[in-house]
Amino acid sequence: MAPFTDNGFLFLITSSIAPRREDEKSGLRERAGGLRAGAGTADKYIGDGTAVFCYNVRESAAWRKQSEEYIVMKSNLFEINKDPEGILSQVKCFALDMDGTIYLGEKWIEGAKAFLERIEASGRRYVFVTNNSSKNAAVYVEKLKRMGLSVGEEKIVTSGQATIHYLKQHFFGRRVFLLGNALLREEFSQAGILLEEKNPDVVVTAFDTSLDYQKMCKVCDFVRAGLPYLATHPDYNCPTEDGFIPDAGAIHAFIHASAFRYPDRVIGKPNEDIIEYLTKRVNEKRDRIAMVGDRLYTDIAAGRNHGLKSVLVLSGEASLADAESSDVKPHLIFSSVREMIPFLL
Repeated sequence: MAPFTDNGFLFLITSSIAPRREDEKSGLRERAGGLRAGAGTADKYIGDGTAVFCYNVRESAAWRKQSEEYIVMKSNLFEINKDPEGILSQVKCFALDMDGTIYLGEKWIEGAKAFLERIEASGRRYVFVTNNSSKNAAVYVEKLKRMGLSVGEEKIVTSGQATIHYLKQHFFGRRVFLLGNALLREEFSQAGILLEEKNPDVVVTAFDTSLDYQKMCKVCDFVRAGLPYLATHPDYNCPTEDGFIPDAGAIHAFIHASAFRYPDRVIGKPNEDIIEYLTKRVNEKRDRIAMVGDRLYTDIAAGRNHGLKSVLVLSGEASLADAESSDVKPHLIFSSVREMIPFLL
């Protein structure tokens, strides 16, 4: 295939066996227009020996980051920032992840606020659906207010709330040992959940950023004793402005290392319990809801596995390489929610 250019990039896609030696790569670089290694190359290998070479003529870090998206688009593995089947036109309610999708820390992801405004201007609705159980709904409302968005608690759906709903359905009146922050404990108590530190009937683990060694020992003792063991969500890491911090899944791992058990049931995304709770909250058919998020194993799997539309955004944890290799395939992929705005007519 002849080289082609796009937005300052020079591409060559070849179906020959991907070169393994530097001299083989250099030969293909020459075929791509005589550019040398010093021009800022980004090589990509795509299944069955297909090799893609992208040369960043602009030599900008930002453009280099985007090169991977152009490579995959040109190889026809995914259509990024497109909706050829009009999936978004069928959506009545957007279920939006928060961390890595709408914001990072206290900073908006670029274009996210305009995206929310466009949803409402188009006659659609949105709710925020987060697995992060380290905060309650009131804290999220206050955080969004600080960031310039005024919403009520009715727009916040958390794995903590879904866990409360599940406990009331299946463990009504039981005493619960909750491994969680003070804010989550307050939410559980206000909802009528009986919290117990010494003789619980059920163990619930959440994203406890106040975790200490005493708590670790106590929760392992209760799990080791065979009590029913629930978890709010499975996420291994939580994205922040500075990288990632250990999340609930990491807590499950240390409990397993000591007590040799993983949770009997995990409530949050990608599991059915939080989707059931979500659909009751928004009163909408599943095929009219789009789950939008940055994680394949929670957000996208939740949509795919339970009848919702699923939209992956590349502004948080998952990359295009992850999407390419994953068994969980989103219906749509966008660089961020900003690129979805033109499709909300």
